[in-house]
Amino acid sequence: MAREHLKPADRVSDEASCEVIAKALHDGVETCFDRFDAQGIQCKFGTSGVCCKNCHMGPCRIAAKSPRGICGADADTIVARNFLREVVGGCAAHSDHARHLVLRLKAVAEGKGGDYRINDPKALHRAAAQYAIPTVDRSDAAIALDLAHLCIGEFTSQEEPLKTLSLAPRKRQAVWAETGVAPLGIDRMCVESMHRTHMGVDHDYRNLLLQAFRTSLADGWGGARLASMVGDILFGTPTPVRSRANLGVLEAKRVNVIVHGHEPALSEMLAIACNDPEVVAYAQAAGAEGVNLAGLCCTANEILMRHGIPVAGNFHQQELAIITGAVEMMVVDVQCVMPSLPQVAAAYHTEIVSTADIAKTIGATHLRFDDDHALSSAKSLLKRAIDRYARRDPAKVAIPSQQQPLVAGFSVEAIRYMLGGRFRASFRPLNDAIIQGRIRGVCGIVGCNNPKTKADSYINHVVRELIARNVLVLQTGCAAQASAKTGALTPETALTAAGASLREVCETVGIPPILHMGSCVDNGRILEAATEIVLEGGLGDDLAQLPAVGLAPEWMSEKAVTIACYFVASGCDVVLGLPFHTSGSDKVQEFLHEETQKLFGAAFYDVPEPGPAVEKIMELIEQKRDRLGINRALERKLLDMKDRREINV
Repeated sequence: MAREHLKPADRVSDEASCEVIAKALHDGVETCFDRFDAQGIQCKFGTSGVCCKNCHMGPCRIAAKSPRGICGADADTIVARNFLREVVGGCAAHSDHARHLVLRLKAVAEGKGGDYRINDPKALHRAAAQYAIPTVDRSDAAIALDLAHLCIGEFTSQEEPLKTLSLAPRKRQAVWAETGVAPLGIDRMCVESMHRTHMGVDHDYRNLLLQAFRTSLADGWGGARLASMVGDILFGTPTPVRSRANLGVLEAKRVNVIVHGHEPALSEMLAIACNDPEVVAYAQAAGAEGVNLAGLCCTANEILMRHGIPVAGNFHQQELAIITGAVEMMVVDVQCVMPSLPQVAAAYHTEIVSTADIAKTIGATHLRFDDDHALSSAKSLLKRAIDRYARRDPAKVAIPSQQQPLVAGFSVEAIRYMLGGRFRASFRPLNDAIIQGRIRGVCGIVGCNNPKTKADSYINHVVRELIARNVLVLQTGCAAQASAKTGALTPETALTAAGASLREVCETVGIPPILHMGSCVDNGRILEAATEIVLEGGLGDDLAQLPAVGLAPEWMSEKAVTIACYFVASGCDVVLGLPFHTSGSDKVQEFLHEETQKLFGAAFYDVPEPGPAVEKIMELIEQKRDRLGINRALERKLLDMKDRREINV
């Protein structure tokens, strides 16, 4: 069926989105789905990675009649260079996010934090212990300043590997050292990678690809890990919290403000300001009952985990939220923000407000967020949104009714507490459940939405099948929001959809079979949890030995390429629902899908359909279980006192 003839139900999985896509057609408003159709057949040179425009002798396209570019670069070099540049883009995005938080922590420690403060001293002391920063008889400010300087050094280091690499299992650190992929400073990795891909520098595809994995580790064990760690210190370590998800969280009688993007500093203040008596009174004076704050994309995950703020939707719903006609303001910062939003908003009364100087959009109102007067700045934004409430056109308002309850906020600390309690917090019960086979393994599902696929469909199919087969699922980003919209992120899901033994574990511990661990920058939390499992013992001494698999079902961004690379470099196999743009080089394909297994103990697997993806994930998990020797059927034996003494029971 031609894309332009697809019905809304063929494009998206949830009813709320279907309703609003139909409304967009009625209102004559163009969405990302329409623009995808208008693109027609996508460029084969681009999708295979053999188009090079790194210098102005080109652009060059590699084909049978022209197997080399003007400079002499072949398909292997060009594909590898393009792949490395994607990884650099992803690393830069996550790491710049972390940089802003680290500099905010430094300002707080120096007494210049304005309305920000150290919200979680325990998180500060945990981080200090990890980096051997002295804490005895020292103030939190002094500790925080030392930590901030150490984190800044992770960006600027020129000769020393990242200190955060020491948080990985020792055997994995040895793998990185042996393969030469242990990264130096984050900034140096990004600059060096861009240098290598400049015309006339690095032409060895293997060398380029190893640098891609090296740069990705600067993100996964550097920038992303720092972002989560410092975010917890400043805003609080997430703990399980109930909330709601989907476009039905918008309210007809309230001023609806949506935050969209990735930076938590502004959204944290908006979460506080929306309940401020001054703001509530201002909204009531305008005829509304109050302000309803909701989130989109990864900003949604940040304020969901810490405040229980409802989720309006994931990546593909950002335009749809505006098309409901009920949104007064959408406040955006960086990453995954479509430049089409002002054009969509022009058909309604919604104002798009950009707040980051590095992320301006034509047609949006740019109001730079003042970090030094954060709460005041947040209140001003909300009052500006309230002033637009009177301009809402009731004839254009159609809020879908669909919304689902969810439980989110499963940080590593929260999981440890739920497994062992306050005084015996430990991953031991999880390790035991895996060893005993009650939990077959763990699957981390991450990533975005992509109009190339029916939105959320792949994710929801795989999640449903995996938990039925007793696999514990960890989710972040838009993938987590896909499950939230089905109502699967609740403990009750264990009773209705999980396999018998996974259900037993979930009932005992009181957790859902699908754990929402945060935004896409929080993928480091998944690796942190995996490291805790290794350190707990009984399941090998390296991440590559764990019965754990990563899955990126509907990914679309450069960040996703980087995330996938640092998972594989960390020893975790990754199944991709959509392939990389690397098919133009057999050698690059072989490196990514086979040679990485020898180097890192993990590889990429392209599986475009969800059913076969489930089978591949189960195959990989069972292979790991076999190698660990935990798939052996144990004979039940009644122990006498002699037996008990021998095993010290």
